[in-house]
Amino acid sequence: MVIYNQKCMRCKQNYVLISYREKFPLCYECQKKELSKKIKDPEMKKFFDIPEEFYKKSLFLRNIKIFYLTHQQLSDKQISAFKTVVDKLKADEKAKKALAKAENE
Repeated sequence: MVIYNQKCMRCKQNYVLISYREKFPLCYECQKKELSKKIKDPEMKKFFDIPEEFYKKSLFLRNIKIFYLTHQQLSDKQISAFKTVVDKLKADEKAKKALAKAENE
């Protein structure tokens, strides 16, 4: 899959890593206000409690959280896709740490 940088459609200042699938790329800074709304359901609050860095990296994760905040529900497919992406990001982070540790030794 080809990934490239494109300027944010809202602020037109920050670049966003996107693929051909994203129609309206937005940077993290433009979506930050929407993402900071309170989640009332404790189960979903725990579900969305991932490192902020993951939200910065993934437009998909930001869109899922914003969808939940507006509609107060997610489908099973959305939940499983969210978990899959978070697991991939965690695995990438672990691999980077292991690589950095190996280089330091």
